[in-house]
Amino acid sequence: MKTTEPPVIAEQLFSASKEAVWSAITEHQQMTEWYFDNLPDFKAEVGFTTQFNVKAPSRDFLHIWRVTEVLPMKKIAYNWTFKDCEGSGETIFELFEQGSKTLLRLTNVVIEDFDDTIPEFKRESCKAGWNYFINERLVAYLSQETSNL
Repeated sequence: MKTTEPPVIAEQLFSASKEAVWSAITEHQQMTEWYFDNLPDFKAEVGFTTQFNVKAPSRDFLHIWRVTEVLPMKKIAYNWTFKDCEGSGETIFELFEQGSKTLLRLTNVVIEDFDDTIPEFKRESCKAGWNYFINERLVAYLSQETSNL
């Protein structure tokens, strides 16, 4: 992915409260249920940093996240980099109430070019990954959580 490309955006309308969606995207225990099960810790606090490894077909990717913005119940953003890889991105999760439902808009912006000769850094891979996490994994997780209430 390159800075010259438009951001990748994934949106999903949930039949869940803003509070439930916010908790799912910011509380460590919930994040390990639908996002990355090996996420060692997470805090919705500006400056919080964490790192964890993800094995991919081409290599291991040590993810390094740093929270850059938090507006409780509205928006959280964090910077993504990968050890020993060029590139930097910002992922922004925004929540919007729509009646009794909640719209989640995820925007992934490239800040510094990634090496798109690496398959996982191609735009198509980024789009597929965010669609998987937001439109499949988070949908399934929140559907299960709301049915348990």
